Amino acid sequence: MFSYDIIQKFNETEILIYKYIIANQDKIPFMTIRELANELKLSTSTILRFCNKIDCGSYSEFKKKLKENIVEIANIAPQSDLQVLLHYFQGTNTSAFETKIKQGVKIIQDAEMVVFIGGGSSGTLARYGSRYFSNLGKFSIGLEDPYYPVIDIGEKKVMLLVLSVSGETKEIVDLIKKFQACNSKILSITNQPNSTIAKMSDWNISYNMDMQRVNGGFNATSQVPVLFLMEVLARRLKCDRNSLLLDK
Repeated sequence: MFSYDIIQKFNETEILIYKYIIANQDKIPFMTIRELANELKLSTSTILRFCNKIDCGSYSEFKKKLKENIVEIANIAPQSDLQVLLHYFQGTNTSAFETKIKQGVKIIQDAEMVVFIGGGSSGTLARYGSRYFSNLGKFSIGLEDPYYPVIDIGEKKVMLLVLSVSGETKEIVDLIKKFQACNSKILSITNQPNSTIAKMSDWNISYNMDMQRVNGGFNATSQVPVLFLMEVLARRLKCDRNSLLLDK
């Protein structure tokens, strides 16, 4: 109903109307044009122009099309990959998940610098994670090379955040040992909680997605949970830091 081409042509007022409709789809079919106009503090003629812009000749026709669109969307069966992700995200809406995240945030708070490390696609995510953390105020760097020389970090509180699907990459395990020798805390995000990297970590959170290999063994396991977990950690860290500043 609201195609990309149509939305692209909306002006500021029409975007306002569109956002209200999307947020209140269950209410709109029962609202008169006057009620909708009053809610948005607009004129009924403005609402009618909006209807015309989306190829509806009247407000009644608009409501009819909206009802049909709601039914059509409700009848679309989610694909299997979406069901897996939905199941994962439903599992994060728990007090146990929040407790686990708080434990990780506490370790990150105590670090002066966060080093992200991962190989392959996890290395790409490591770069993203370091930038995201830095954007939100926690100095971080991202490494893709597990052979990166680890110099004596002395008294610096450096924390290593490891991203690994298998949790068994030997080169990453060896790098963890070097950081542990420098008394660095190790956090990890892995697919399985019983992997070697998970066991070596001071804190681990796992996302338990089905492992997928394609084209001769290349990893195709969904990394959406990894992005989510990194962003959750960074945002909770920022919220806690803001709370501390307010307390002062």
